[in-house]
Amino acid sequence: MKTVTVEWKHLEQGGKTCDRCAATGKGIVELVRELQAECRPKGVEIVLIETKLTAAEIGQSNLICINGVPLERVLPLASASESPCCSCGDLTGQAESCRTIVWQGETHEAIPPTLIRQAICRVAGCC
Repeated sequence: MKTVTVEWKHLEQGGKTCDRCAATGKGIVELVRELQAECRPKGVEIVLIETKLTAAEIGQSNLICINGVPLERVLPLASASESPCCSCGDLTGQAESCRTIVWQGETHEAIPPTLIRQAICRVAGCC
């Protein structure tokens, strides 16, 4: 069976994460569950790994990697950027910026499940 590993990295302080990472996390957990059911019969196992980051690693927060490759490198025309994140700032006690994904000219603070699905399916070939 082929294994596709999806890693979601996000800031976590005191058991909490920022609002945009929380939205990404909710979407990715539900999506991976759906893809596991869809892809397992086709010989592909989808595994989700959640990596909790410290404030010192905030530059990687809200990063999704598929088999070690960032989502923005898997999807043509996607790129990573960042924008100020008040929610991260509330967690760290200082002004912070968080990763965003730019797709077809639109900036996404929380990464939409549709983009995550496209990237996973591009690598997995089962959906």
